[in-house]
Amino acid sequence: MLDEPRLLTAYPWVTRRPITVAEYYRMAEAGILSERDRVALIDGELVAMSPIGSYHHDTVIGLSHALWRAVGERAMVSVQGPVRLDDLSEPEPDFALLKPRPDFYRDAHAQPADVLWLIEVADTSLNYDRTVKPMLYARHAIPEFWIVDLTAGEVEVCRAPTADGYASVERVGRDGILEPSLLPGVRIQAASLFR
Repeated sequence: MLDEPRLLTAYPWVTRRPITVAEYYRMAEAGILSERDRVALIDGELVAMSPIGSYHHDTVIGLSHALWRAVGERAMVSVQGPVRLDDLSEPEPDFALLKPRPDFYRDAHAQPADVLWLIEVADTSLNYDRTVKPMLYARHAIPEFWIVDLTAGEVEVCRAPTADGYASVERVGRDGILEPSLLPGVRIQAASLFR
């Protein structure tokens, strides 16, 4: 059953063989993985991604509009696109705010040095987004990470990445203003992210 824990998770001493990003793409090219398979490659393992519900989807549309208007030409807004963190991890965050590049990232996926900040919209994925994602993103020196918590109606703003996670985590409620640290002057009303 899908709800049961995986057998090998109880035995951390069992050696696993991670999948690389190149192998991940070969699996897709060979038809082993398709677009219907909602998975991400995290630390060399395929991780099932939560289905996108209507509230999550609507929030992504609204936030996309707010981000484009707020950042203008100062950043590129990637919606649910891949970010290659290393040879074993290529998540697809809901939003990646990227440094502008003339090729619009056609020649190569964004890497950590390209990222200004990442955003995940969370409802059913909240626990995963609060535990796994901050550790993963901080370990790769992503300067800022936001979790749009749809259940609480607040945004968790994570800054100051360290090897153990983010040193600064601030919760901003609906009445607050969000200001990304690497884009001074960009201000987003938190209320605009929630219906």
